Amino acid sequence: MLDIRANLGRVQEAVARACARSGRSPDHVLLIAVSKTMDAERIRMAVAAGVAALGENRVQEAREKIEVLGRPVPWHLIGGLQTNKARDAARLFDWIHSVDRVELAQELSRRAHAAERTLNILLQVNLGDEPQKGGVAPAETKRLCEAVADLPGLRVRGLMAIPPAAPTPEETRPHFRTLRELRDSLGLEHLSMGMSADYEVAIEEGATMVRVGTAIFGPRQTPPLSSGKGAG
Repeated sequence: MLDIRANLGRVQEAVARACARSGRSPDHVLLIAVSKTMDAERIRMAVAAGVAALGENRVQEAREKIEVLGRPVPWHLIGGLQTNKARDAARLFDWIHSVDRVELAQELSRRAHAAERTLNILLQVNLGDEPQKGGVAPAETKRLCEAVADLPGLRVRGLMAIPPAAPTPEETRPHFRTLRELRDSLGLEHLSMGMSADYEVAIEEGATMVRVGTAIFGPRQTPPLSSGKGAG
C-alpha cells in the first residue's frame, strides 16, 4: 500500500541531512510536492501528511485539481507556460517558476493586476543551451530581470532551472552552482532547483526550493485527473 506519509518523512529527513552538510537550516528550503498526473486522493493524503506546497506542470490539469481541492497550500506552476494561458495561470497559481521572456511577464502582469493579485515569479534559466527546454540564456538573465522587475502585479523572487540530464547527481552540481552564482549576482532570494534524483546536491549548492514528485507520491499515474465529479 502506498504510504505517502512515510515517503514524505524520508524526503524530509534527506532534506535535513543535506542542510546539515551545508550548514543550512531546513526551514530555508521549501519542499514542493510535484503532483502532476496524481489524482485528488493522493494529493489530499500528501496535504494531510504535511506538504507545504504543490507543484503542477500544466495549467489545465491544475485548474481541474484546484476546483476539487481548493487551496490548502500554495500552488506552484513549474512547467512551461504559453502566453495564451497567462490569464488562467495568473488566477490559479501563487508562484510561477517558468517566466523566460518579457512578453510572458507582461501578460502575466496585465492579468494579475486586473485580478488584483500579486504573483511571485521565478525566471527560468536554460543552463545547458538545450533547445527542447524553456529558459533564458544565462547571459541574458540580467536583461530579462531588469525588464520585468517593475511590472505591476509581479514580484521577481529568484531563478529556476532544469539542468541537463546527467548520469549521477554529482555531475549536476556545477550547473546548480552556476545558477546560485547567477542568482547572487542579481541580488535575488530564491533558487528553484533539484528534483527527486538530485535534490540533495541542489540543497548543498543553495536551493531554497526543491521539486520532488515520485519520491513522495510514488510512480506517476496515467491518465491524469480529468474530472472533479464525485470529489468534495
